[in-house]
Order: sequence, then structure tokens, then C-alpha cells
Amino acid sequence: MFNVLKTFLRRAGAELPDDRLVRGLPVTLINTRPDIDSEHVFARLDAALGLIERYQPWHFRRLPRDFARIQVRRFPCRGAYFPDTRVCLVELTFVVNPDFTPTQVAATILHEAMHARLDNACVKYETTSAAKHERFCRRAEVEFGMVAPDGAPVVERALASLASADDEVAPAIDWEIAGQRVATADLAALQAPDWMKRAIAGRAARPRK
Repeated sequence: MFNVLKTFLRRAGAELPDDRLVRGLPVTLINTRPDIDSEHVFARLDAALGLIERYQPWHFRRLPRDFARIQVRRFPCRGAYFPDTRVCLVELTFVVNPDFTPTQVAATILHEAMHARLDNACVKYETTSAAKHERFCRRAEVEFGMVAPDGAPVVERALASLASADDEVAPAIDWEIAGQRVATADLAALQAPDWMKRAIAGRAARPRK
């Protein structure tokens, strides 16, 4: 009965956090997608962290100092680091997408760890230095992709970014439009009657007080 209730609440857009330790790291999963199995999310995240632990153990040992927590939830990009809370965010659908390997998920976590290390060293992320920050993080992805299994897509993507102009390495993002695209994709994936989808869309469109 509790699982049925959780599914209903998730379909209504409720955020129900699931807190666990994964390889010693605190992880919060906010799974607002009833079509995604939470256990699969944790298994894929565990596999990704296991790759870092195996192939770059010195980076893995530093992760508890880099992040206060890893959070998995819906977001308009693969990953993000929030310096105010020291939270590493990894995007929910990216983690479980079979088109991406655990190596690619691991590379995203490492990328955000590099942002954390720069911030911890008081090298703040600003508009004028954004491209330098991103290149520093991409180089870490290249190093990891060179040693991890199935690392070729990681290396290819990172090298392409490193060869790009500054405004392409660190592009300006309209987060409102990006968030709307996420909401539209989630509604399309929702296995629910049209009336429920309309109700959820209407509630999301209302300004919050």
C-alpha cells in the first residue's frame, strides 16, 4: 500500500527523498518519475562510483571532501555542483539512460568534483573565468576516460569541448526554458490519464506564493 501511495504522489509531482549511503557517500535520490526504478538508479550510481574507486582511487578518496552529498534528481543538464551546499547533482534520467554507460556517469561526477576542488581552493566560478573552470574539469574527464572501460565517448566529448571557443565551452543557459523542457518531457513520459496530465501541467504553471 505504501508503495502504491508513493507512486501516486510521485505522479502528482511530489518530491519524496530516499537517503542512502553508496560506497560510503551520502546520496539523496528524488525520483519524480514513476517509470524509473529507484533501485536501478542506485545500482547505476554504485557502478559509476565503483569505476572511480577502481581506476582513479586517489580521486575517489577525495570525494567525501569534495561533496557533502550527491543528489540525483531531474535537472536540465547532466550534472551540477552547488558550492553553497557542497551538493553534487547528477541528473536522474541520465543516470539510468541505457545510451550512456556507467563510465559516462562517473565522468560527470568527476567533472563536478573538479568544480568542488576549485571552489574549495577559493577559485570561484565567475562569468569571466567560466571557460577556464570548464576546461580544467574536461581535462579530468579525459584522464579518466583514458583508463576506464568504455571511455572513448568520454574522451571524445571532452576533447571536443576543449577544442571549442570559450562561449561554447561554457555556454549561457536560459534555465527557465531548460526547466520547461524537462517538465514537458516528464509529462510525455507519465503513464497517466490526460486529465491528470492536464492537472499537473496546470498546477506547475500557477505561480507559487
